[in-house]
Amino acid sequence: MSPMKLCVPGERLCSTEDCIPGAGTYLRHGYIFASLAGYVLRRNEGEELPVISVVKETEAQLLPDVGAIVTCKVTSINPRFAKVHILYVGSTPLKDRFRGTIRKEDVRATEKDKVETYKSFRPGDIVLAKVISLGDVQSNYLLTTAENELGVVVAHSEAGAQMVPISWCEMQCPRTHNKEFRKVARVQPEYLQA
Repeated sequence: MSPMKLCVPGERLCSTEDCIPGAGTYLRHGYIFASLAGYVLRRNEGEELPVISVVKETEAQLLPDVGAIVTCKVTSINPRFAKVHILYVGSTPLKDRFRGTIRKEDVRATEKDKVETYKSFRPGDIVLAKVISLGDVQSNYLLTTAENELGVVVAHSEAGAQMVPISWCEMQCPRTHNKEFRKVARVQPEYLQA
């Protein structure tokens, strides 16, 4: 990741033609200025223009970086990938919504061609993943669950009960005893969020 630019209050960051003002900034005469000292952050959030904001140093460290282990929640799936919201980096909760994508080929390390997304994740699942790249224009982080320790850590069955892992590819509902397919994480105790 490129080193982030520091700014001081009142510093002119850019024109409103280039960015949308976000947190820690203000508008004046068509330009966006920093309203606090910190790091300048530009992020595409789906709008035409990136959102520019200023974050304090402590918050700047909380950006998911390549190689970071993140906890995320699956929001939607299709045959090619799962879309997620990143909730934690390590054990630190994120204030901002970061979106990520787990592509079919990044679900697991072996038999990648046999992976079926809907047999790996379902919307609402809590997944442990690793950041492999900082993504594209939509600021979508690309994530992988290809290591044994990565994958689904919390999933609820159709009956609404929290399921119990029974193998690396199946979880079982304690109420109905129905089994559902998942890419199950072999969880290391330090990653378990209460």
